[in-house]
Amino acid sequence: MSDWRYEGVIFRKDQTPWNTRNQAYYAPDCVQGPDGRYYLYYFVVNSSIISVAVCDKPAGKYEYLGDVSLPDGHAYGTKPEEWFTFDPAVLVDDDGRIWLYTGSSQPENGQYGHEIKGCFVMELAEDMLTVISKPQILLPAKWVYTEPNFFEGASIRHIGEWYYLVYPATNMTGLNYAMSRFPDRDFVHKGAIHCSSNIGYQGRSLMQASYPMGNSHGGLVCIKGQWYIFDHRVTNGSPFSRQGVAEKIAIHPDGTIDMVESTSCGLNDGPLKGSGTYPAYIACVLMGKPAGEMFNPMAVTGPCVTQDGPDYDPPEPEEAENNGETAKDAPVSYITGLEDGSQAGYKYFDMTNTRHLSVVTRGARGKLEILNGEFGEAVAEILLSQSDDWAVSETDFMPERIVAERTDIAVSRCPLFLRYQGEGSIDILEFTLS
Repeated sequence: MSDWRYEGVIFRKDQTPWNTRNQAYYAPDCVQGPDGRYYLYYFVVNSSIISVAVCDKPAGKYEYLGDVSLPDGHAYGTKPEEWFTFDPAVLVDDDGRIWLYTGSSQPENGQYGHEIKGCFVMELAEDMLTVISKPQILLPAKWVYTEPNFFEGASIRHIGEWYYLVYPATNMTGLNYAMSRFPDRDFVHKGAIHCSSNIGYQGRSLMQASYPMGNSHGGLVCIKGQWYIFDHRVTNGSPFSRQGVAEKIAIHPDGTIDMVESTSCGLNDGPLKGSGTYPAYIACVLMGKPAGEMFNPMAVTGPCVTQDGPDYDPPEPEEAENNGETAKDAPVSYITGLEDGSQAGYKYFDMTNTRHLSVVTRGARGKLEILNGEFGEAVAEILLSQSDDWAVSETDFMPERIVAERTDIAVSRCPLFLRYQGEGSIDILEFTLS
């Protein structure tokens, strides 16, 4: 779970024959069909159609198969009376039945001429395309910011006796879930599982967002007997730029799941080592002064993760070898926009033997303080080298001072909060603990 490889583009916009305007694809889902092949379900923007691509391997390359259609051959969503589809999720049940979950609760999606119903389900035939049941509403559309109602981006899992619908909630508490004994009815909301801004975790309010807010898409994955919640958080000051995250979860005997904290540990089995170099972009806390930035759905403000250089497709290994080419340098990712009073936080490290911190920054005209908590007191400070290029600054510190008089953390599970004090704004590339 630590060696990840980017597979490149696995399906292009121009491969959907009717997508002549080259519209983007939203929120795909992939499932292995009864025939052993892999089926990629996706939504073409500015339509109400769910399309399907197929491949023998999960990582592609995929080829267009067709659109989810009624038995008469017309694509569902092409008639005005059909409900608005969005963000598909697919489940092949234990008995081989195929279920498609789709829909949205956003009122603005009514502009496409279809009724907004929320999350609904339809059964598909063995061809993975043909609808063989009437649509059934599972989570009705109710656009209220004070309630954890269905937003979009459903994800479905069958675990033991229960079916789980995971979805982002309208009250910005991130990924919530509903449970049922059946795949097509009786789902009951149970609570939140994960929010990249920690809204709702231990009573944290919307105005206390610990990370720039945006939408959340994700789902549950079991790896070697351990369940994880996969999610994403926003980067680059845009809700359309996203960084994948994951946290361990526990499923109780009654099937319920407690909300977990958003950390920097991700798939690591416990706290990170208190020695070594870490990229700054693993921050799980990015907050402006004097509190978290208020959510603006289309223009996230405040400090954020960004990158120098464009995204790229790495060369195929065989192609690179034949051309004598080495892999291109990956874009450099870092934190930007830390202004006076802003802070970046990392949870958690085993700092039992940690006594030193060095940080690589640029644009600095001030100092970084090591805090004993969010907006806490400084226990040490780093006078930053003033440079427009990346420069190293360092200091000694005592982790015991971070955890002093606190019962919720220990040196063996210690957070690291860095607050900038100075003029202008700075970027942070990486830091080293020793």
